[in-house]
Amino acid sequence: MALAGNGTGHKPQLHLGGDPFDSKLTKEADLVAALYICVIGVLSTTGNGYVLYTTFKRKTKLKPPELMTLNLAIFDFGISVTGKPFFIVSSISHRWIFGMEGCRFYGWAGFFFGCGSLITMTIVSLDRYLKICHLRYGTWLKRHHAFLALAFIWLYAAFWSVMPLVGWGDYAPEPFGTSCTLDWWKAHASVSGQTFVMIILFFCLIFPTIVIVFSYVKIICKVKSSAKEVSHFDTRNKNSHGLEMKLTKVAMLICTGFLIAWIPYAVVSVWSAFGQPNSVPIAASVVPTLLAKSSAMYNPIIYQVIDCKQSCANSSCFKVLKKRKHYNTSRFYSISAGVKEVPAIEANVEI
Repeated sequence: MALAGNGTGHKPQLHLGGDPFDSKLTKEADLVAALYICVIGVLSTTGNGYVLYTTFKRKTKLKPPELMTLNLAIFDFGISVTGKPFFIVSSISHRWIFGMEGCRFYGWAGFFFGCGSLITMTIVSLDRYLKICHLRYGTWLKRHHAFLALAFIWLYAAFWSVMPLVGWGDYAPEPFGTSCTLDWWKAHASVSGQTFVMIILFFCLIFPTIVIVFSYVKIICKVKSSAKEVSHFDTRNKNSHGLEMKLTKVAMLICTGFLIAWIPYAVVSVWSAFGQPNSVPIAASVVPTLLAKSSAMYNPIIYQVIDCKQSCANSSCFKVLKKRKHYNTSRFYSISAGVKEVPAIEANVEI
């Protein structure tokens, strides 16, 4: 199938001289990639599906930060169910078999859900920063604020993912042929293409990353500066403060995992957009793509690791929780909502 069928008349440099939908990998490599993505897809779909199931069972009782974590699970679940099957089938077939329209859908879905995940984690990191570094913030955060933030996240992701579909940029096959993404190579074709790539990178990767890094750097500085003050707390307040710090680290771990998965892909994309045409080796484009596709799997694993209800409650890293009463809530609630240290006090610990 010729790329001219995309209706734009643009043919990325990396696709000149051959069918862009033919796999550039060996059949063995495609089968390994298909198996890898199959495992990732099953784990991420079941993991995020479980988070969604346990959360919807108590949807009327969700607190604002829990809504953010629910939103993150929705985006991760979306990445899994809309993208993984296309890649697996194409890898087994040794070529992209869904045509240009399927390529566009696949590229849009990956960008939409990926951008939504990153912006959600940006909001979560900002929430944690305000919660830790500006204590008054926690007194006015209400449920309707969370819904406004959710509306912003969905509109933000929808706007940037739709732009390539209406003519500003495009979606195109990746160099190895069995996957599709934003047409980074369009930057070679015109000044407007370069502008599109630069704006997309700034608003959908660079700026959110700056906010995340800033938030957690400020949190770390705050924790260090208040260490002496915390040492004068009584035992119950120390336990509450320690638990909140642990859950802040969980949010940090979630964001870090996402960035580790996507930054190599972003680097290769920038290299493809602004480097010499055909200068990105096929292997250098495959590995970051496979790593990025694993990002949706991490969060349910993190939730499982910090499950305070069961075996983790007895591990050394959760000694502070050993004397707690048994949870009457779901695992999801245990990592993001109120935690009672003793009947006399309640510490609202949120990520």
